[in-house]
Amino acid sequence: MTDARTTDSAPTAAARPATWPGLLLAVGCAAAAMGIRQLAPTVSPLLSAILLGAVLANLASLRGGLPGVLAPGLAVASRRLLRLGVVLLGLQLGIGEVLALGWPVVVGVVAIVGLTMAGTLGAGRLLGVGQDQSLLIASGFSICGAAAVAGVEGVLPRRRPEETAAAVALVVLFGTAMIAVMPALTGALGLDQHLAGIWVGGATHEVAQVVAAAGIIGPAALSSAVVVKLARVLLLAPVLVVISWQQRGAAAGEGRTLPPLVPLFVAGFAAMVAIRSLGVVPDQVLAVAQVVQSWLLAAAMFALGTSVHWQVVRRTGGRPVLLAAIATGIAIAIAGLVTWLASAA
Repeated sequence: MTDARTTDSAPTAAARPATWPGLLLAVGCAAAAMGIRQLAPTVSPLLSAILLGAVLANLASLRGGLPGVLAPGLAVASRRLLRLGVVLLGLQLGIGEVLALGWPVVVGVVAIVGLTMAGTLGAGRLLGVGQDQSLLIASGFSICGAAAVAGVEGVLPRRRPEETAAAVALVVLFGTAMIAVMPALTGALGLDQHLAGIWVGGATHEVAQVVAAAGIIGPAALSSAVVVKLARVLLLAPVLVVISWQQRGAAAGEGRTLPPLVPLFVAGFAAMVAIRSLGVVPDQVLAVAQVVQSWLLAAAMFALGTSVHWQVVRRTGGRPVLLAAIATGIAIAIAGLVTWLASAA
């Protein structure tokens, strides 16, 4: 009797593939990406992680591909760890800090995000870039770089890891160029540090790039730039909710399973923002949470990177690159207008 029960339960246990090999690899390579960040502070660990994953996958393809035992854990990393990272991102934001900017700048930040997204999506249609690819690029360039790309990827029903990886690479490439462009531009126009910080924070893509660019200008620029940038990050939640609702409409029309009205990880992000705004979280906890959040997103990006193969990247073509350049130009122009209005207020 005991033997029969043991025999019957064996297939059930075997049907549950272990996730720890893939997760261990993803977390370990995320640690390597974080280490690269220590050596080169302007290099995004998310980009480093994606590149590590892509290089490993392409090298492994010469010998038949990555071992199948890694697949379950990499799948968990690319979805669940990604969403946990986005949730923890909310702890970086306090609503009070954003409101302290004043209503003209707050409204301007909403305009930067909304108009950059709309302009990028419109340009994507004109260029013939795929809808999902355009949406990933638009979100990354208008909101908060790779984290926004990851968040939007999490609410899309059709996952194309190569498009996510391309969007992250583009946002890091153009954002890194902004580290040199924005200080030169604000200096040429003779802006004071406060106004220069508003422009840098409103136009530059990644938080780390904002810190690098504004730090070149001065401490006052750095302070205002970071707050403006975090105000853009705050808009990640409503943007994700809107995209999720749009996906529900499309799914209903096609007879597919409806996604949730508000994805759970978006609600978690909003909850973390609320908790941070209450001021009840100690600074030490916030510091640890920031490191964990970066680690989780890096592990997710590594997992996504393992799905990117050279042939797929080569087929991406130049149109997404052109779209990224257009998105950058739109963000610079609208943020510049917001800065001018702030100077006149």
